[in-house]
Amino acid sequence: MTIPILILIAIVIIILFYAISLYNTFVSLRQKVAEAWADIDVQLKRRYDLIPNLVETVKGYASHESGVFEEVTKARTQAIQATGLEQKAEAENVLSGTLKSLFAVSEAYPDLKANQNFLELQRELSDTENKIQAARRFYNSIVLSLNTKVESFPDSFIASSFGFEKKEYFEIAEAEKEVVKVSF
Repeated sequence: MTIPILILIAIVIIILFYAISLYNTFVSLRQKVAEAWADIDVQLKRRYDLIPNLVETVKGYASHESGVFEEVTKARTQAIQATGLEQKAEAENVLSGTLKSLFAVSEAYPDLKANQNFLELQRELSDTENKIQAARRFYNSIVLSLNTKVESFPDSFIASSFGFEKKEYFEIAEAEKEVVKVSF
């Protein structure tokens, strides 16, 4: 009679260790998601800091294009103030669109395109955009891992028991997926 009890105790201990291990995995994934989001935030902040300098540089050459400058400034403010992943992603997509229109304006001014300050700001913004894209990919891959774990059997029981939930992906709008035409 003691052997079945020992087997039962061993099974309970194995299940307990499995549950603890799974819980710790969920905690780790949740922390990685938070870290990945922080990486995106850092790059977005860098982008926000570059935009006023870029706008001022373009303004010096194209002062009569005030509508474009206002749109960029407004989109930047909305992106900074956005809360929540969905609202942040939407605001970032709008900001990207207004930046495209700012660069389109710059195409009409050959002196501006040759300005060293403008070229450096454009290079830094391009570098930042690449870093944002890499941070988004990293964030989305961690979210994929978490979401898969939350939905998988039997992991879903532990996830729901301790309040672990799926996270949203940081996706770009369909309009952003179009190929941008660049001409010199």
